[in-house]
Amino acid sequence: MLRSSLVSLAVTAATVTGLALDPRATTPYDSTWHPSTYTTAQVQSLLSQKLRCCTALSVVFGSKVSYPNSTTYDASLLSYWSIQEEEVTPTCVFTPSTKEDVSLAVFVLNVGGKVFPGRCNFAVRSGGHTPFAGAANIEEGVTIDLKNLNSVIVSADRTTVNIGPANRWQNVYSQLDAQGLSTSGGRVATVGAGGLITGGGISFFSPRYGFVCDNVLSFEVVLASGQIVSANATSNPDLWRALRGGSNNFGIVTNFKMRAFAQGEFWGGYIGLAVDSLQTQLQAFEDFTGSPNYDPYASLIYSLVLDPASGTWSVACSIEYTKSNPAVVNPPYFQNFTSLPQTFSTLRVSSLTDKTVELAYSNPIGFRQLFATGTYGNSAKQMLAIYQAGNSTVQSIRNVPGLQWSLSYQPEPTIITSKAVTSGGNSLGLDVSDGNLVNVLLTATWNNTADDARVNAAAKALFSQAGASAKKLGVTNPYLYLNYAAPWQDPIAGYGAANVAALKAASAEYDPSGVFQKQVPGGFKLK
Repeated sequence: MLRSSLVSLAVTAATVTGLALDPRATTPYDSTWHPSTYTTAQVQSLLSQKLRCCTALSVVFGSKVSYPNSTTYDASLLSYWSIQEEEVTPTCVFTPSTKEDVSLAVFVLNVGGKVFPGRCNFAVRSGGHTPFAGAANIEEGVTIDLKNLNSVIVSADRTTVNIGPANRWQNVYSQLDAQGLSTSGGRVATVGAGGLITGGGISFFSPRYGFVCDNVLSFEVVLASGQIVSANATSNPDLWRALRGGSNNFGIVTNFKMRAFAQGEFWGGYIGLAVDSLQTQLQAFEDFTGSPNYDPYASLIYSLVLDPASGTWSVACSIEYTKSNPAVVNPPYFQNFTSLPQTFSTLRVSSLTDKTVELAYSNPIGFRQLFATGTYGNSAKQMLAIYQAGNSTVQSIRNVPGLQWSLSYQPEPTIITSKAVTSGGNSLGLDVSDGNLVNVLLTATWNNTADDARVNAAAKALFSQAGASAKKLGVTNPYLYLNYAAPWQDPIAGYGAANVAALKAASAEYDPSGVFQKQVPGGFKLK
């Protein structure tokens, strides 16, 4: 229990430093207790003996803290999706087993930050799929790897599911598939739950249930003080809303209570299309996204993929129709795509797990990676302009070893953005007044550090040209999907002034000393 861990800290500190034990350390466990019961002065005394951050955690947690050249430490680094994150070397990796472990560790690091400013900085890692360096890892600090917080527990009435933050979606879905259930979550099997949900989250089920964050009924959160609280519609509702899109700025989420719903196998997969009918395809996308009768079971990811060696492009459409029991094969809503000549097809009826594993094949681990994103009004002309900008800007880097370069268009129609209102609200700043939108994702992959600057420059040039085109066509929108944003983008600013103010207010209330702004530098911070 947390109390016994604290007693262990006190006893060890007393042995090492001669620190007198607080009499409360020997009293029975009190379920209302949280780490502030142990005084700041006592932990400061421990840290002032130069045990410092990682050593202080080792005193409390023993082998749950690992160091370079150990099996646990090395395995943690090697499991990041991108090479950029793998190359970051924390002083130590802390691997908690329980929410109480997280609570006490945050308390110790918080106090350590007061004693040694900048020396108790830390990162929080769930799945580790964000590509840029330092997003969920930290140089010369503590990385809290939540990998053991990966439970999946369905309620007795089958209407909710509790999900640990370090779950990859494959683990969640494989357990739910077996029970004829599902929940809104990621579309790539290897993505982690924690980052995706707190960044907003797009799901195959978004037309039915909104963004993934709109389906969180309650967050279990460790605050900067170490206190563990629930955030939901009736308890800490401002924190609940802030965590729906506000990322890692308020605390460490140790559990998500999500809506669950009946779901069986459904039809979908990939089809390949020739780029010579591109304008027809882009018009089909505009019609699909802008339909006044958008089919709530329809999900689409339309991707243009470059072959750098030849300079030629191809098209891969991930289309999913989530109606099940029974599944509907080749529904009419996709006919403008499925009726075109196809270069390949994987369309089939299968499980959600199977569909997300298929998408994961296009996201292999072990490369240098970049995401960058934009949001625009639903316009085939704008999508064509973005493709032309992507083709133009990539020419200067086609000789980059290992280069892969793709543009993905995803519908964000009002049927999705309208769901936030009925589910308690989120922080994303989107609603039906924005009209039907298109999310654009650039994915770039390459081999060598030496080419980082060139690839990033090409990506910046692409979105600069896309922004100019959008302004000319009158289809600009400030929203940037946080989970796709490049480190040089500012997605939280795109949520709008009112939402940014609400996020800052929540930060001031629940983290008044700014631990998650100052000591957790990774990710996108409030500005």
